[in-house]
Amino acid sequence: MTHVVDLDIAEDCAQFYADPLGFVLWAFDWGQGELKDFPGPRDWQRDYLVSLGKQIKTRGFDGVHPVAPMDMATASGHGIGKSAMSAWLILFIMSTRPFAKGVVTSNTGDQLRTKTWAELGKWHKRCLTGHWFSCSTSKGNMSLVHRRHAESWRCDAQTCREENSESFAGLHAANSTPFYLFDEASAVPDKIWEVSDGGLTDGEPMRFVFGNPTRNSGRFFECFNRLRHRWQVQQIDSRQVEGTNAHLMAQWVEDYGEDSDFVRVRVRGVFPRAGSTQFISNEIVVEAKARTLSPQPEHPLVIGVDVARFGDDQSVILVRQGRKVLEIKKYRVDTMQLVGHVIEAKQAWKPDGVLVDGVGVGGGVVDRLHQLGHDVIDVNAGSRAQDQKIYLNKRAEMWGKMRDWLKGGDIPDNDQELQTDLTGIEYGFDAKNRLQLERKEDMKKRGLHSPDVADALALTFAETVVKWSEDDYGDMDVAISDYEPGG
Repeated sequence: MTHVVDLDIAEDCAQFYADPLGFVLWAFDWGQGELKDFPGPRDWQRDYLVSLGKQIKTRGFDGVHPVAPMDMATASGHGIGKSAMSAWLILFIMSTRPFAKGVVTSNTGDQLRTKTWAELGKWHKRCLTGHWFSCSTSKGNMSLVHRRHAESWRCDAQTCREENSESFAGLHAANSTPFYLFDEASAVPDKIWEVSDGGLTDGEPMRFVFGNPTRNSGRFFECFNRLRHRWQVQQIDSRQVEGTNAHLMAQWVEDYGEDSDFVRVRVRGVFPRAGSTQFISNEIVVEAKARTLSPQPEHPLVIGVDVARFGDDQSVILVRQGRKVLEIKKYRVDTMQLVGHVIEAKQAWKPDGVLVDGVGVGGGVVDRLHQLGHDVIDVNAGSRAQDQKIYLNKRAEMWGKMRDWLKGGDIPDNDQELQTDLTGIEYGFDAKNRLQLERKEDMKKRGLHSPDVADALALTFAETVVKWSEDDYGDMDVAISDYEPGG
């Protein structure tokens, strides 16, 4: 009799292959027993499951040819039901996809064991397919495995220590679904994210990340910024979710303020305004994006050229006139091709000055432009600042001038990379109390890319140029004068 019942259950599960919401509604006795006060998933959970179902249908995995990963990131305040959602996702995949393999982690071992995995254990007992799987909650072996195929159909909980990164390597489920689930993802080390990237090449890969947005840097932050085009993201205000502690959250708002970082992170589900060492605050950049200024032809027109150094970086040509950024173009080309693009920009805009990052491979771009008869300024970010009492070097100085300019500047509102670049960099002071910026190598260690777009804008402040007339353009030279924020 049990065998017949299991066949019926298996047939139902097959019908829910691309319907995770349908599975969750079917698999649990909503409104009965332990769930008597719960009619079903909350609104945001329903929307999430529907969205996942749409992605599954769109990809149409045929069991043979791998499809693009389904990457979903959710930032939220407290108490919205992330742990329950995590449990449902695991049980949905394991029940509808034979020989699926998954890895689950969280920010700490205690969080993983007492919250994330404990919630899975609770929902596993309630699930209509729960008897198919053995769920271990012991500290050294937290796993959910199919009773007949324990090695090839399983989900394991792993701590996220960097030295444990090999546990997140390729899951080898080419004919099924390899999946990762990160709880409190802001604190999961970047190394773990990198290894999981490599585990998404087979089958029908999925990755689900949840957390409070506690850091405005790192891979979780990037899901909502530089890598937003790769992820399906949502940010959830806990006050808009039914069943949360509205009274407590109202107290937090009263005590800390609606726009305090405490409320932003723990209630509103948005990233902090500024870390203690963030050089340019989010507010300044958001205001600059919202500002719309008229063209300023009376000011010099300058072009900044940032030259890529590494394979994952890009070269950027940015045009600025006065308080307004006019154009940003990004390229992944070799230096000689970039030279051609710089010449095209000069011909199109007839700038009063072109400032090129001449450090490293950028030196070849400067040399070639000079060889072809084009006057450009070679900027060495490591050279001395004009104001050596305040800035450690030229790089810190031109970023400082750019920050001052942003307070009244107009930047494109549709370039998320520029906003991420501007707000990602951190700062400190040297022994002489001079401002110094975080090294790009250290930014990469924090999971951030080189701030190519922001560097291109900063280059336009490396030296101040004067405006030339059309008649002067053919013999254009760059005149250096004292910095003026409006120039």
